[in-house]
Amino acid sequence: MQESQKSLYPLLADIDSPADLRQLSADKLPLLASEIRNFIVQTVASTGGHLAAGLGTVELTLALHYVYNTPADKLVWDVGHQTYPHKIITGRRDLMHTLRQHGGLAGFPKRDESEYDSFGVGHSSTSISAALGMSLAAAHSDSNQKTVAIIGDGAMTAGMAFEALNHAGDTDADMLVILNDNEMSISPNVGGLSKHLAKLLSGKFYSTVRTGSKKVLQHIPNMWELARRAEEHMKGMVVPGTLFEELGFNYFGPIDGHDLPTLITMLRNLKAQSGPQLLHIVTHKGKGFKPAEDNPCLYHGVGSFDPETGNKLDQSSSSPSYTQVFSDWICDMAMLDERLVAITPAMREGSGLVDFSSQFPDRYHDVGIAEQHAVTLAAGMACEGLKPVVAIYSTFLQRAYDQLIHDVALQNLPVLFAIDRAGLVGADGPTHAGSFDLSFLRCIPNMLIMAPANENETRQMLYTGFLYNGPAAVRYPRGQGPGTAIETDMSALETGKAEICRQGHTIAILSFGSLLSNALEAGEELDATVVNMRFIKPLDTALLNQLAQDYSLLVTVEENALMGGAGSSVNEHLLNQQKNCQVLNLGLPDQFVEHGNTAKLLADCGLDTQGVVKAIRERK
Repeated sequence: MQESQKSLYPLLADIDSPADLRQLSADKLPLLASEIRNFIVQTVASTGGHLAAGLGTVELTLALHYVYNTPADKLVWDVGHQTYPHKIITGRRDLMHTLRQHGGLAGFPKRDESEYDSFGVGHSSTSISAALGMSLAAAHSDSNQKTVAIIGDGAMTAGMAFEALNHAGDTDADMLVILNDNEMSISPNVGGLSKHLAKLLSGKFYSTVRTGSKKVLQHIPNMWELARRAEEHMKGMVVPGTLFEELGFNYFGPIDGHDLPTLITMLRNLKAQSGPQLLHIVTHKGKGFKPAEDNPCLYHGVGSFDPETGNKLDQSSSSPSYTQVFSDWICDMAMLDERLVAITPAMREGSGLVDFSSQFPDRYHDVGIAEQHAVTLAAGMACEGLKPVVAIYSTFLQRAYDQLIHDVALQNLPVLFAIDRAGLVGADGPTHAGSFDLSFLRCIPNMLIMAPANENETRQMLYTGFLYNGPAAVRYPRGQGPGTAIETDMSALETGKAEICRQGHTIAILSFGSLLSNALEAGEELDATVVNMRFIKPLDTALLNQLAQDYSLLVTVEENALMGGAGSSVNEHLLNQQKNCQVLNLGLPDQFVEHGNTAKLLADCGLDTQGVVKAIRERK
């Protein structure tokens, strides 16, 4: 830490690892928590990133590293939005200014970044499964390792979390699940009685009596059942843990997740116990930074902002984002067709459904973090004559692949998938990149797949897909488009029809989607024909056959994995037609592209204008 900062963060300046943290007296931890909060606000104000969730987990993070012997003991975080405090006290404090930047710290836990990141995350609801696996592995090797999964209440809406709970409760795995209830959506029961009872139930005396009584009473069946029910009903009157108890967990809480002394006491008590335990804590998103406390949703993920006022710095653009184009379209379409319903797996803001949810609340369905359910729900609605639109990120659609195939495509149901964040996503990195959707979609029968090159095509393709009598997908990137004027009127595109945008000689560049501008610039430099392919499935095969006859080199360009992508579909068609034509495929390489500025990442992948030109010249 720089000398100028040490006076602002006198305690934090000396914390280079959790071992340093454990040298502090417990009464100094609240002051350290305050320093960390201020440090996070100052850092994210400059770099952008996820703010509110991390501000809510400062005390929890300190208590966990204070009580557990990390990294020997394993902390498994869910989603990762809440791990900035964890990064700060695990040796990465002085690199926080590189957060989410090219070559800098990732925005999520990452195993090859730190030994304290025991499991890489980005998608939600994975922590309990991973922690259970680690706990069972520790038992297999006779290790004394402790394992803790920290899961937010939103992540508990996913079926995978309950699958893991169900399995864990049926084992004797030595693990703790911490339910971070950061919106008080499960229970507001946080007070003196609850806190006192939680400490009592987690303590050694209660645990010893409970275990001893089980051994004695198991030999007297009627008394054992009576005692079991009495215990369950007593706890059920004051704590909402019946569900978790039925799944096989010992439930404790809810307690105030910002009360460090209570947290430390609870964790020490639970660390001494064996078997599956669940601690329910209540925290406040954005704690310590009033703008984020007042509007945690707005400050969930932010760009740069003024750390004094919370006001976002000017990042205005003259053109709307692709997400905004979708937002406008779905509201307009809903006015025209009352059969339209919108479904999202907990991504109302990110997917552009805020206005729709306000204007058409009865036709809006947020299913929580449950992508599989979202897709099959849409299938059921389509069976009964509705026209569902599933607004989903490309990376999250991966989680519902079976439902996409089995429940929608196999039955040829008219469900429109509005796939946001297709291609690279910049600072969020590989966990959120939409690198594979063209590859995994185009092999599915009955699918109509489109990729717009600009804002107006996005609107018209959404309309085209909505009218299609079968499953349709429109995939579009994060951020702004090239600034193409958007027509208010909607007209369906001719299915499988490409558009020649520039006429040239010798070389034809076939662009699929968002990289058309780069393809056009390359075409100007090389005097090449440039085609906006528009449709990945079905392809414009008639045009492809003509291009293969007229040009010596066809070049496909896409912001998708090369393997199995749009370029592969061109190769397959030409091979089947026995066309003797050279083809060069350009797309994302066979590796996970790291986080950073999107333009820089595209250049690294050879997909900027100069990269396209260079690849073509080398091929010629």
